[in-house]
Amino acid sequence: MGMKDQFQDKAEQMKQQAKQRAEQAREQGRERGQQGQERGEQGGERMRDEESQRREGQEPLDQDFDI
Repeated sequence: MGMKDQFQDKAEQMKQQAKQRAEQAREQGRERGQQGQERGEQGGERMRDEESQRREGQEPLDQDFDI
């Protein structure tokens, strides 16, 4: 096997590895995206709950003072 063949083989191996890594990164990105969406939905509920609690906590103060 000549040096040219060795370089071509090595280049082909590296190309295949790059494709595999890119596919793995895409799959991980999809998984993270799905997890992020689930967390985002939970976070939105938590923010709404905190906001309603904050409003409930402020309502008595508003009623005590005439504005």
